[in-house]
Amino acid sequence: MTPRMDNPSLVVPGALQPLLDLTEVIGKVGVPQSTLDLIRLRVSEINGRAYALPDDPQTAGADTRLALVATWRTESCFEEAERAALEMAEAITLMTDPQDMAPDEIWERSAEYYNDEQLGALVMHIGLVNFWNRVNVITRQEPALWR
Repeated sequence: MTPRMDNPSLVVPGALQPLLDLTEVIGKVGVPQSTLDLIRLRVSEINGRAYALPDDPQTAGADTRLALVATWRTESCFEEAERAALEMAEAITLMTDPQDMAPDEIWERSAEYYNDEQLGALVMHIGLVNFWNRVNVITRQEPALWR
């Protein structure tokens, strides 16, 4: 599919840097980068934003679990904290009930593993990934290479 336009973050003057700055801030509060990566891929899968994963993730320095993220509920390789974060990411992204996007039980499960600063970063990360996905999908950007 041909892109409709260049990426809006590059077209709108001054738009890209604040988004990159927010990404950097989110990455500094103690949520493991591997968890943020799993969230980014899972949210992107839900939103129809494709990533080209490396054929051999380990050789490419990528998490070998990336290919399994869609089945995180049944795979034993995900830690409980990652499961809680992925569950929250799905709840916020799917928005099946806009009045209660992340029910208390999902929030409380995440709060077992993450402090308020980290929970805030997770929520902002999920929102930011959804933002990027929507911008890229609506403008028909080419599938991105992982990293």
